[in-house]
Amino acid sequence: MAAHGLVVTSLLIFCLAGSCYGKVHFSSLKNTLDVTASPKQGQVLEAGTDKITVTWALNKTVSTGADSAYKTIKVKLCYAPISQKDRAWRKTEEELSRDKTCQHKIVAKPYDASNKTVQRFEWVIERDIPRATYFVRAYAFDSNDQEVAYGQTTDAKKSSNLFDINAISGRHASLDICSICFSAFSVVSLFVFFYIEKRQAKASSQK
Repeated sequence: MAAHGLVVTSLLIFCLAGSCYGKVHFSSLKNTLDVTASPKQGQVLEAGTDKITVTWALNKTVSTGADSAYKTIKVKLCYAPISQKDRAWRKTEEELSRDKTCQHKIVAKPYDASNKTVQRFEWVIERDIPRATYFVRAYAFDSNDQEVAYGQTTDAKKSSNLFDINAISGRHASLDICSICFSAFSVVSLFVFFYIEKRQAKASSQK
């Protein structure tokens, strides 16, 4: 009986540990990274064409060794609140495994604690990025691939240093030109057809 109780207790502890592991909350992260992005406030960029230069570095006010657990830096493109409204698929969640704010990866690089210089990356905005207002956020991950710190280009309310990206419409200029030419040809052909029909009808009536 005692052995049975021990097994049940062990299973319960195991399940609780399994359910808690990996549930990182954004509020538990420290803002230790200085992150910048090249777009200016309110600037409009074009997907598939324009570039964004991002930089990140450990904040100089952080105490020595505070970044000892950092193994990877992942920089992401994130939706601003104005582009999350009434869009559940972009909703911000406190639990990061469920959070949908930062869905678009910009770059992931190993973190070198001995290198304190500013890291830089130039990213061509991918063609499938949807039209929205954005900011940039960087996460520091540990050896278990769990978020342990962050930094972002905007303030805590996500209201400053925001920029827009226009999505690709899916139409190409050459297609528009072909469409116009085809429409014009169709109209001309229709007039020619009616003209021929009218002449034939007139010729038939004169016989």
